[in-house]
Amino acid sequence: MKHAPELAATLPEISVVAPHLNQPEHLAAFLASLFAQDFDMGRAEVIIVDNGSRALPEAVVAPYPGVRLVAEATPGPGPARNRGVALGRAPLIAFADADCRVAPDWLPAILARFAADPRLAALGGDIRVFPAVPGRPAPAEAYEAVYAFRQQLYIETQGYSVTANLAVRRAVFEAVGGFGGIGIAEDNDWGNRARALGYPTVYAPEVRVEHPARATLAEVYAKWDRLISHHHATEARGLAGRARWTAKAVALAASPLAELPRVARTGRLASARERRLAFQALVAVRLFRARRMLAVMLRPAARRGNTAWNR
Repeated sequence: MKHAPELAATLPEISVVAPHLNQPEHLAAFLASLFAQDFDMGRAEVIIVDNGSRALPEAVVAPYPGVRLVAEATPGPGPARNRGVALGRAPLIAFADADCRVAPDWLPAILARFAADPRLAALGGDIRVFPAVPGRPAPAEAYEAVYAFRQQLYIETQGYSVTANLAVRRAVFEAVGGFGGIGIAEDNDWGNRARALGYPTVYAPEVRVEHPARATLAEVYAKWDRLISHHHATEARGLAGRARWTAKAVALAASPLAELPRVARTGRLASARERRLAFQALVAVRLFRARRMLAVMLRPAARRGNTAWNR
């Protein structure tokens, strides 16, 4: 393990920014994976931004000299990340979540990509989920192994990377502006603002992190409740937007059968049992999404959704 010095003589090459909220055990695992890389951490700065935890994770951060622990009072991962960026000094910024585990070559892979292409503005890496009990995923965990964090799809068809594994040039971030608040899908919003300004995000599968799967379907539903509320505000405008929104809801309810080949062929599940659980959860999630989409169309009160991020 190579620790960063408390006072760097030169500017760091890359800033690592991660928001944290009431997950000290995950934060400990994240920092352990970060400092276990085959990489001189003296070349990086690490900024953990606490966003209102019951107690600051000072004891978790203490074993890692040079890691900065700061607080951001405005709720939401976007404002927390913005705070970390404002405090950072490096020309490159790497975003992760405090419950991630980074691959042993995460930072070297990021630096290599940017060094190889001076025109590269931003990249999003691969994100794999892992269950609480290795080899024994619950239905929600099996579903998430296939359908959570579909980075290549998000980047190549929707123009954004999930911020659990995003790296960007500081000059680009400053040109695009910071992440939005808790009321919007801040990763989608930022990626599309960047693309509109001529700064597309590139998929980099060799830049890898792992993320814990959501353990229950209730947690998956809460995520979709929040996203549906966010997307309705931008997609269901006017008569044509509402018509498309309704058609999408109906299509979602009918879509699970078309997903059977994907679930059957995926390399992210190891057994027939896991594939069965994933498909059962997929049916439940798609039906939930369809119902919620129709609900927000018909009842304005339903549009507030779940705007908490980890509370």
